[in-house]
Amino acid sequence: MKEIQEITIKDKNYPKKLLNISGVPKKLYCLGNISLLEKTIIAIVGSRACSEYGRIVASKFAKELSKQNVCIISGLAVGIDIAAHMEAIKYKGKTIAVLGGGLKDIYPPENREFLLQIIKNGGLAISEYSNEQETKNTNFPKRNRIISGLADGVLLVEAGKRSGSTITARYAKEQKKEVYCIPSNIDSTNGMGTNLLIQNGAKLTISSEDILRNLNIKEDSNYKKIIDEKYNYLINLFEENKAVNINSLSKQTKTNIGKLSEDLLMLELDGVIKQINSNEYIKIGDSNE
Repeated sequence: MKEIQEITIKDKNYPKKLLNISGVPKKLYCLGNISLLEKTIIAIVGSRACSEYGRIVASKFAKELSKQNVCIISGLAVGIDIAAHMEAIKYKGKTIAVLGGGLKDIYPPENREFLLQIIKNGGLAISEYSNEQETKNTNFPKRNRIISGLADGVLLVEAGKRSGSTITARYAKEQKKEVYCIPSNIDSTNGMGTNLLIQNGAKLTISSEDILRNLNIKEDSNYKKIIDEKYNYLINLFEENKAVNINSLSKQTKTNIGKLSEDLLMLELDGVIKQINSNEYIKIGDSNE
């Protein structure tokens, strides 16, 4: 394990992004790659009790932003946070975890291994609390100002009406940062917060291009055309402009409907196919052109 570094507000390497936020932390405790603090950073936050759709979307955005050299920051919580952290690592990106307690009191304890992976892969853990300080629930809302403060924008994937994620969005707005929100079904409890934020001026976001455009980052034109090889078993069964039934796909691939639905959703999010009714999908472009 690397040594924990202390950075005070008077140090030259103190992150400039935090200097003008309300309640600027006087000292930061860092474990890992502190150079990430000066990178282009996007926060991806959301519900701990996220839906499978929320987890998939968080992973998709983390992957696509990481591929464009954007650092992902979140809070190491279960649900959306961990999905974003781990997907960034999977695609050789960088990620920052902001903790609600000391760096020697990882919460939740089961995420300690995830944190070790983050550090091992060139990421960073950061806290305003001294190393041995116990994590308290009351620390998390305050911690969120650091997540938004270090970020150049905040993406909410799923959030309840009153939640830690909506607090992060409020901090971001106060800090004059862009707030991006994934729209949700109107009857989704987890999506009520994001839908209300959109209604009140947050940017409705449906693709990573929406974020990259605001950051003035020109997307690598080759990236979107590269589809994970694990989906080839599905792509090869589609013909241009010919609808395919999910039950037929299940029989042909000998894959259960649950797993198949998840893979079809990922291909739909990547713009390869689209759902035309409850059971049928159609290919809308050649991913290898």
